[in-house]
Amino acid sequence: MAHLPQIKIPATYMRGGTSKGVFFRLQDLPEAARVPGAARDALLLRLIGSPDPYGKQIDGMGGATSSTSKAVIISKSSKPGHDVDYLFGQISIDQAFVDWSGNCGNLSAAVGPFAISAGLIDASRVPQNGVATVRIWQATIGKTIVAHVPITDGAVQETGDFELDGVTFPAAEVQLEFMDPAAEEDGAGSAMFPTGNRVDDLDVPGVGLLKATMINAGIPTIFVNAEAIGYAGTELQDAINGDAEALKKFETIRAYGALRMGLIKDLSEIATRQHTPKIAFVARPADYVASSGKRVAAADVDLLVRAMSMGKLHHAMMGTAAVAIGTAAAIPGTLVNLAAGGGERNAVRFGHPSGTLRVGAEASQVNGEWTVTKAIMSRSARVLMEGWVRVPAPVDDTIG
Repeated sequence: MAHLPQIKIPATYMRGGTSKGVFFRLQDLPEAARVPGAARDALLLRLIGSPDPYGKQIDGMGGATSSTSKAVIISKSSKPGHDVDYLFGQISIDQAFVDWSGNCGNLSAAVGPFAISAGLIDASRVPQNGVATVRIWQATIGKTIVAHVPITDGAVQETGDFELDGVTFPAAEVQLEFMDPAAEEDGAGSAMFPTGNRVDDLDVPGVGLLKATMINAGIPTIFVNAEAIGYAGTELQDAINGDAEALKKFETIRAYGALRMGLIKDLSEIATRQHTPKIAFVARPADYVASSGKRVAAADVDLLVRAMSMGKLHHAMMGTAAVAIGTAAAIPGTLVNLAAGGGERNAVRFGHPSGTLRVGAEASQVNGEWTVTKAIMSRSARVLMEGWVRVPAPVDDTIG
């Protein structure tokens, strides 16, 4: 039997916010993987190291968490008024599955810097010193993201003094604007509240009747009150991720919420939709100690939020879920807004397992319908490694 050499593909390994992923220019992928389908999925699964029954992704670029099992594909945009098209794939760790149903708000912070460094932005658009504005078309969900990327001496500035809880070292600040963030999702359409309500009664077998805010903004998200499911909102990862019954409960709530939101037509479909919707629980401010040992005082935050990602409690907060939090907080009467004290507000600072995060949203009510023009937050990003990734061939009959 002949043993073929590995495929060698130009790639960049980047941190964006509290996530890491492998970034590609579309043109650098093998021809069969330049279009959506089995060949692309097989390639990404193998390079990340999935599916891995050991749950470690030792034989690939993944880091064995939902925050580090990601891939991004960037190309020059065919969308008028945009610079680049951005595709995001959330790669399952233990299953042969790539979820293309949503966005990664954290890695969105790295898209602009990558696009500039990869030569996908016209040089005339990049100042010698200052801030470059990159208009990104998130093709997966059909939304615009505007990234403001700091530039020093004609190159992307990566070092700085901006601190982000969940990231150990400071870096340069990248401000992101998520325009018209009500997500366009299959089944749910573009309605911010797919049920038409800011709060619903969600009947979940084995859990009971829960109050829930189900919103499409940044990413489809189901919010419930922490106390209604037996939590305080101050929990860290170990309190939930080692509890099999708790994880099963969250997945059940997520499944029934997805059904109610119109994201799935049958409960069995939730197994093939791991990335969306997200489920999060909220609580009023309280003192707690973050995972770093940092003390977070109740007076430091407007509310507490904990969110699940790919079946586990996230170590900080997904960027897209932060958009959902900011949007829901800006709309009076949602569970997020009520946990923050109610009333009208255009920004909140919330506590998460790694610390705190501030997110803003511009909301208004027109003809009785709430709309949000944009959500704003700051992240940071930097290149960790660049060169080539290697993937054993053939990973698929169509790649080689």
